[in-house]
Amino acid sequence: MSTPARVLVVDDTPLNIKLLADLLTAKGYAVLTAESGPEALKVIDANQPDLVLLDVVMPGMTGYEVCRRVRENRATEVLPVIMVTALDPAEERLKGLEAGADDFLTKPINQAELLVRVRSLLRIKQLYDTVQAQAAQLTEWNRTLEQRVEQQVAQLERLGRLKRFFSPHLAELIVAGGAEDPLRSHRREVTVVFLDLRGFTAFAETAEPEEVMGVLREYHAEMGRLILAREGTLERFTGDGMMVFFNDPVPVPNPAERAIRMALEMRDRVGALSVKWRKRGYDLEFGVGIAQGYATIGAIGFEGRSDYGAIGTVTNLASRLCGEAKPGQILVSQRLLGAVEDLMEVEPVGELQLKGFLKPVPAFNVVHLKS
Repeated sequence: MSTPARVLVVDDTPLNIKLLADLLTAKGYAVLTAESGPEALKVIDANQPDLVLLDVVMPGMTGYEVCRRVRENRATEVLPVIMVTALDPAEERLKGLEAGADDFLTKPINQAELLVRVRSLLRIKQLYDTVQAQAAQLTEWNRTLEQRVEQQVAQLERLGRLKRFFSPHLAELIVAGGAEDPLRSHRREVTVVFLDLRGFTAFAETAEPEEVMGVLREYHAEMGRLILAREGTLERFTGDGMMVFFNDPVPVPNPAERAIRMALEMRDRVGALSVKWRKRGYDLEFGVGIAQGYATIGAIGFEGRSDYGAIGTVTNLASRLCGEAKPGQILVSQRLLGAVEDLMEVEPVGELQLKGFLKPVPAFNVVHLKS
């Protein structure tokens, strides 16, 4: 059930107020009353009526003054006002319009005419209120839209930063809240892969810079596709070298198997690239080191410039194995071999004395996957 419209009746004669109030109440309106101009202004401020029936001739403050005050107030500048008088209609109508009145009635009041004019002005007021409510809603929508746009821009910026390290799918998952904040320091078991090109230093010293950049573009493009396909995390790349790890920031099934399959695919792709490179006179080969173990992972750097990195013995071991790998070799640690020995054929290369490790480290070369 809708709320009845509120009509304020202002007259210094109580009998007139009662007559109008009874008529309007009988028609379903909620009636407010005031017997003077100052009282009327207080009632308007306190109750926000939908329409005012305002007597012109009142002691102290006339209806014209009340109407002008109503129009000067921004909150009531469109409040419908019907002025009522027993004076000369033509002259009083002009004064009333100048004061800001919307309509005019003469005494004695014709009840039917009064009700028609009240309904008409209330209908206009209702339309105005509807427009104002829609405008307010539109303003709110615009405000929330701006907020959503700002949030989306921030997400896109964060997504762009995360895509430097993670696959697009993984970066979107992190931004959407499907993964914990990867830049917060944490510890996890990972499989780490180091790879680089053998002979690259000598090649870079003798080749033109444009040739070097061309080789790197081809190499990075092919390696990047394979990293993304296996859902690896690119920790860094420096020239011809790359570090990739699996199982962070989102755990993946069979991280060691993913690493081995990726490394074998990389060896095949670099083998195909090497055929083209040798035709151009570039003598470049490929080596990989893979290890499995726990690492501390998170943001490394300072405010305004940070990278996503993994620190631990496992990363050092993978790096040293990569350094020892001969062209075409994929050297893996004993621990990683234990995790995937049923997957691949390997050949032992003996115990290697690696920098940073007190004891010799057993290493194995991956020959191929078992059929």
